[in-house]
Amino acid sequence: MAELLRSLQDSQLVARFQRRCGLFPAPEDNPRENSAGPSEGTTRVPEVAHLPANPQAYVEKHVVKNYFYYYLFRFSAALGQEVFYITFLPFTHWNIDPYLSRRLVMIWVLVMYIGQVAKDILKWPRPSSPPVVKLEKRVVAEYGMPSTHAMAATAISFTLLISSMDRYQYPFVLGLTMAVVFSTLVCLSRLYTGMHTVLDVLGGVLITAFLIALTYPAWTLIDSLDSASPLFPVCVIVVPFFLCYNYPVSDFYSPTRADTTTIVAAGAGVTLGFWINHFFQLVSQPSPSLPVIRNIPPLTTDMLVLGLTKFTVGIVLIILVRQLVQNLSLQVLFSWFKVVTRNKEARRRLEIEVPYKFVTYTSVGICATTFVPMLHRFLGLL
Repeated sequence: MAELLRSLQDSQLVARFQRRCGLFPAPEDNPRENSAGPSEGTTRVPEVAHLPANPQAYVEKHVVKNYFYYYLFRFSAALGQEVFYITFLPFTHWNIDPYLSRRLVMIWVLVMYIGQVAKDILKWPRPSSPPVVKLEKRVVAEYGMPSTHAMAATAISFTLLISSMDRYQYPFVLGLTMAVVFSTLVCLSRLYTGMHTVLDVLGGVLITAFLIALTYPAWTLIDSLDSASPLFPVCVIVVPFFLCYNYPVSDFYSPTRADTTTIVAAGAGVTLGFWINHFFQLVSQPSPSLPVIRNIPPLTTDMLVLGLTKFTVGIVLIILVRQLVQNLSLQVLFSWFKVVTRNKEARRRLEIEVPYKFVTYTSVGICATTFVPMLHRFLGLL
């Protein structure tokens, strides 16, 4: 077993997968070769204790010989990044089913927090470069095990499948196939981009499967959180903030703590938003026990236009709220701690980074679940 685990953690295994998919490091004797187009990227950086001290310190070119796999896996990698979640989850809430979006957000927050914390506790290195070609710069300073992209993709796809089975009628095999394809593409993209070993990816998938199985009996409790006592909002704010503020201390700065705070705060905001809707009866609540819809309505032009309009209105409002709350919270914190305004390095300090991220994205979550639906109703979009 130990030998198997070591082989799955071998960087050469990742490098062989990249070569089979047509991704190669550029020849070292001619650094200017293939210097244009999407065949460039960060592939090797100096490492200290298996982690890069400065991800921008050394850049090595790479050569793409199969652009089908290149674009397929770069697109698949985006499905596990922030840009996907800030579009797919709100779109699901506003246009498909708030009941599904609530479950998706709660499970997503749970698996992402556990995955991020596990990274900074285990402190396993990412694949070494060389021989691996690394295509992403931002997360190269983070540890590798487990792959949170694999965890998030598995959690989103299979939570959606499990939650929709008893709510909508569709071919189960089709839903299962889509869930497997989605999660598999994201998992393989982490190998193609050189960000994770095979063991990191498998570990992320297995941890998520365990968490889904463990929490599934309590999913009905998630559906009733909006009817909790008036003291519930205090717990929703205090507990997540405590978890973020006491995040495991790293040997150097990485975006892991900030990303974790963003995710947890968004989940807290969404949960608080559902509670506000129920307590003040602001918008109609998602029904947990709708009868099975025998035929999902076909997509028409009117439905598409309405959905895009609702999404556009919601995203614009969220962006405005995010920018406003972020600026106000940073000004207050800079003034409180007597920090020079617009000092980007100061944003990384624990006492500034966690509060401003938490306040900003809690507000975003509340806005997405409470104020955006109210605006939709006011504009006659519901």
